[in-house]
Amino acid sequence: MAGKALSNLKEKAGIRHYSDGSEKGLIASMHKAGIDISVVSRITTKPEQVESIHKWLMGIQRDEIIPMATWHPDLSVCPGSIEDLKERGFKCIKLHPDYQGFYADEKKMFPFYEAAESAGIPILFHAGLDQGLPPPVHATPERLMTVHRNFPGLKMVAAHMGGEDNYDDTERILLGRDIYLDTSFVLRVMPVSILKRFIRRHSAERILFGSDSPWKDQGEELAYLQSLPFLHDEEKEKIAGLNAVRLLELRENPCSTRS
Repeated sequence: MAGKALSNLKEKAGIRHYSDGSEKGLIASMHKAGIDISVVSRITTKPEQVESIHKWLMGIQRDEIIPMATWHPDLSVCPGSIEDLKERGFKCIKLHPDYQGFYADEKKMFPFYEAAESAGIPILFHAGLDQGLPPPVHATPERLMTVHRNFPGLKMVAAHMGGEDNYDDTERILLGRDIYLDTSFVLRVMPVSILKRFIRRHSAERILFGSDSPWKDQGEELAYLQSLPFLHDEEKEKIAGLNAVRLLELRENPCSTRS
């Protein structure tokens, strides 16, 4: 399916790709970029897809690849269902409210958030505009903040620094909160002055490096992060990997922390 997905997004949104979208292509990209670990996600658009996708994700698990679990908003949360994902080896859960057709702060998701909060497993939210889809945006800073207020112990990651189209709202609503932001896709898109202000106001402790491969070149994204003059070496190390090691409860490799 990789080739079809890449072609569709290039045709619909004009987004180019930098690898072939396959497991082999990802590993080759990582080795070229000097990246040790990639965290891989899949989006579930139908409830009946969840288990087959989980089997596929666990099938690609290795030292270099950490799979994120998926979930669907129409699934019921059974006792122990989220704990079971952790026991199977999943370190995080990915939600994409736009593709999955729900708003991030819908009440029907609250039992799921409560279970994830109790299990201590992080949730990565696609946040803001998705260039491959029309409005409305289903995970705005306001909606993510509603989730955070109701579940303050939930480990939340707002992808794309809170949303490619939402810099003003993200700065006003999310910065300084106990929510992680990741750099995927937008690291070299954000004006440097805004990126610097985000990191300074939010703290480098809560920023995660991500490339959004294959939609961005992993090596170019990492090199850009390392070149930012306003970051200290210690902050670069935290963003490039140490923060993810802590959040995902990984065993730290003292020789390299890039992820």
